[in-house]
Amino acid sequence: MKKQDVEERVWLRHYPPEIPKSIHYPEVSLVTFLLDSAHRFPDKEVIFFMGKRIRYKQLLDAVYRLAHALRDLGIEKGDRVAIMLPNSPQAVIAYYATLLIGGVVVQTNPLYTERELEHQLIDSGTKVLVALDLVYPRIKAVREKANLQHVIITSVGDYLPFPKNWLYPFVQRKQKQAVNLEGEVILKWHALLQAQPDTPIPPVEINAKEDLALLQYTGGTTGLPKGCMLTHYNLVANVLQTRHWIYKSEFGKERVLAALPFFHVYGMTTVMNLTLMIAGSMVVIPRFQPEEVLKLIEKERPTLFPGAPTMYIALINHPEIHQYDLSSIFACISGSAPLHLEVQQRFEELTNGKIVEGYGLTESSPVTHANLIWGERVNGSIGLPWPDTEAAIMDEEGNFLPPRAIGELVVRGPQVMKGYWQRPEETEMTLREGWLLTGDMGYMDEEGYFYIVDRKKDMIIASGYNIYPREIEEILFEHPAIQEAAVAGIPDEYRGETVKAFVVVKEGMTVTEEELDQFCREKLASYKIPRIYEFREQLPKTTVGKVLRRQLVQEDQAN
Repeated sequence: MKKQDVEERVWLRHYPPEIPKSIHYPEVSLVTFLLDSAHRFPDKEVIFFMGKRIRYKQLLDAVYRLAHALRDLGIEKGDRVAIMLPNSPQAVIAYYATLLIGGVVVQTNPLYTERELEHQLIDSGTKVLVALDLVYPRIKAVREKANLQHVIITSVGDYLPFPKNWLYPFVQRKQKQAVNLEGEVILKWHALLQAQPDTPIPPVEINAKEDLALLQYTGGTTGLPKGCMLTHYNLVANVLQTRHWIYKSEFGKERVLAALPFFHVYGMTTVMNLTLMIAGSMVVIPRFQPEEVLKLIEKERPTLFPGAPTMYIALINHPEIHQYDLSSIFACISGSAPLHLEVQQRFEELTNGKIVEGYGLTESSPVTHANLIWGERVNGSIGLPWPDTEAAIMDEEGNFLPPRAIGELVVRGPQVMKGYWQRPEETEMTLREGWLLTGDMGYMDEEGYFYIVDRKKDMIIASGYNIYPREIEEILFEHPAIQEAAVAGIPDEYRGETVKAFVVVKEGMTVTEEELDQFCREKLASYKIPRIYEFREQLPKTTVGKVLRRQLVQEDQAN
C-alpha cells in the first residue's frame, strides 16, 4: 500500500474554487466550537424544541451546570458517560458537558432492548447514564449487571414551554406512558442542574489526536456491536470538511432541521456539531412525523436539511405536500442509503434547493464522499472524496485497482477512527497502514467519481439504520420451533431495504409469523425486526454448510 500522490487524485479537478483541496484542522477539543459560538452570539437562538427557544448563553450555562454535576459524581478525563435520549436539548447539553470535562460520550439508541443495552454498557465501561424517563424500566433491568454508578433521568417535559410543560405529565398518564420513579435510586435532571453553579469551566487539556471524544457503536459480522474510537481530532476534522463542502452556508445565519438522530454519528456530525460550529440554530425534532415536519419547515424556515432518503420520500409523498412552503431549504446532503433520481428531482422541485447523495460510515465520523451541491452531480454515484480524504479501490491482495475495476472501497483521512474499542484483532483487519477497509464493493470512474455496487458484508440498511443479519438470526435460533434461519435485506421503496427472514421449522412443530414477530419484539429493537417471513423446507448452502444469503435474495427478486 502506498500514499496517493496529489496528482493521482483525479477528483480534485472537479472541486470548485470555493472548496479547498486541504484544510487546517486545529488540534482542540470539539467543545471549542460551542464555546466560540456562544461567546460571539450569546443571545442568538441555538435550539427550537417543540415551542421552546433556547439561546446560546442558556445552552452554555446548562452545559456548565451539568459539567459541574458530572465532576461531583466522580467523572474524570477518559470516563464514559452514556446518553440514551431522542433529539432534545438534554441530548446536546449532556454531549458537550461530557466532552468539556474530558469524558467520553457513548451514544445509546433509545430503542435498544435490555440485551442490546446491557452489552453496550458493559463493553464500554459506562459509569453514568443520562436517559429519558420512558426507557427507565429497561435501564433498571440491566443496571446491576452493567455496574452503572449513576443514572440521570430527564423527561421531554423538562424543556417544553408553558403550558405544555404543565400539561405533559397528564398527557403521559392518559397515553399510559408514565413511568413511576418513586423510590428509584436516580438523579433527576432539573434538580441536579439547579443545584450546580453556571460558572465557566475551561475545557480539560487533551491530546486531540489521541484522546477519545466518542465510543460510537456499530454492528459487526460477529453479531455484537463494537465501539468505534473517535477522537476529538476525527470529529473536528469531519465537521470542518462538512462546513467547506456546504460552502454557501453563512456563519451565524443558518437554521438546520434536526431530524436525523443525534445518537447516530451522521446526525451528530452534520446536524448537531455543524450547527454549533457555524453558530447556527437547530429546529430539533424528537420523532420524525411527516406532517409535523412539513409544518415546522413552513413555520421555522430551516435552510439546511441533512437527511436520509426515507425522510425525503415520506415528505414528497405526503398527500397535502402542496399546502406547505418549503422554499427556505437550500441544501441537503442525503446519506445512509442510495438516493433515487426521482426523489432528488421531486424534492428539488418542491424546495428550489439542492439535494445530493453522500457516503460515509461510523468508522469515519462518518462522511468521506459526496456529490457537489453546486456543481456537476453524477446520478448513482456517491460523489467525490472530501478534502484531505484519500480513496481507492483495492483487491483482496491489497493492490490498488484501475478505473472501472470492482473491488473494496478503502479510505484514509483525518476523520478515520483510531480503532475498535478493546478489539485489536478486528482493528487490525479493518485498518491497514491508515487505510480503512469499508467492506463495500465499488469502483471509481476515470473522472474520480465513486460508485457502490454491493456490500462485502451482509449488512442491511433500512431507513438509515445499520442492521446485521447474524444478530437477528441468533435470536430466531433461540425459538424452540426454528431449525434454521437466514436473514437478508430485500429492496423496499420506502425503507431502502427491509428485513426478510427465511426460516426452516423443526419437523413436527409449527410456528406462525405472528408468533415469530412477537418473539423478536421482546429481544430486538423495532427497526431490526423482520417485516417478511418465508417458510422453507431447506436453505441453500455451500459445501461447508454456509447459508448463501445472496442466493436467497436473488431467488426472492426472481419471484
